[in-house]
Amino acid sequence: MLSYVASKLLESLALIVGVLVLVFFLVRLTGDPVALMVPKDAPQEQRETFARMMGLDQPLPVQFAQYLADVARGDLGDSLRQRRPTLDIIRERLWPTVQLALGALAFAMTIAIPLGLAAGLNPDGWIDRIARTVGLAGQTIPNYWLGMLLIVFFAVELRWLPAFGRDTAASLVLPAVSLGFAGLGQLVRLTRSTVLDVRRSDYLRTARSKGVHATGLAWRHVLPNVAVPLISVLGIQFTYLLGGSVYIESVFAWPGLGTLLEGAIRDTDFPLVQAITVFIAFIAISVHLLTDLLYGWVDPRLRVA
Repeated sequence: MLSYVASKLLESLALIVGVLVLVFFLVRLTGDPVALMVPKDAPQEQRETFARMMGLDQPLPVQFAQYLADVARGDLGDSLRQRRPTLDIIRERLWPTVQLALGALAFAMTIAIPLGLAAGLNPDGWIDRIARTVGLAGQTIPNYWLGMLLIVFFAVELRWLPAFGRDTAASLVLPAVSLGFAGLGQLVRLTRSTVLDVRRSDYLRTARSKGVHATGLAWRHVLPNVAVPLISVLGIQFTYLLGGSVYIESVFAWPGLGTLLEGAIRDTDFPLVQAITVFIAFIAISVHLLTDLLYGWVDPRLRVA
């Protein structure tokens, strides 16, 4: 188990270094950072002063080494527009985004897992047809388009739920459903296909021949085997929802990292854009690491692979 944990930690560290390298050099491939951050009509003296202040007058290897040292200290730079540390700004907007992602994941799991189980245990029935339709719709309908439809129907026409903002618990419903619908489709398909595979296994046929009730088969044999692949997919889904919240937050004016990133791009706040990208990548890698460790704990075969 220790070797498994060590290997996963090394993989995560390599991913973090890769993200830092990618973010640092891709930003500079888009052009001169000074030209992006300083007004076009600024005099040359102001450009040179700004470059010295930001350390952009140094060679790239020196800039990268300083960048790594700053990140290691937890310093992701200062926002050009707000004139304060980007990490403080991100902390203020982090919880609304996490709340939205958790709400979307809870919505997807609550519907997808029971529906997928029922469809897999009763193939070719009416529940199975509904599950396949939901799975296909979830993976083909754009979430931002669905969000606008939900606003028109539930907020404008029926006036049941608020359309924008984050004032009450009801404000979470529409953005969470819009964001989680794609995950719902994937989880339904995965749960259904896993149950179908388990149904064809020898040990389940043996249990059925011994007269085990269908409910007992589902709880004692089917559900534990479905849980193993779901663990890894749920971790991936959570990180996907964090990234996908950028579009949904814009549609619903949700005050999270998505709207913060949109504003930073619009204001050409280069350090804040870079900091948000790195921060979300760190969260994704951390969740992926925890998922792998939990996966290895649930399925001991992975620890000796």
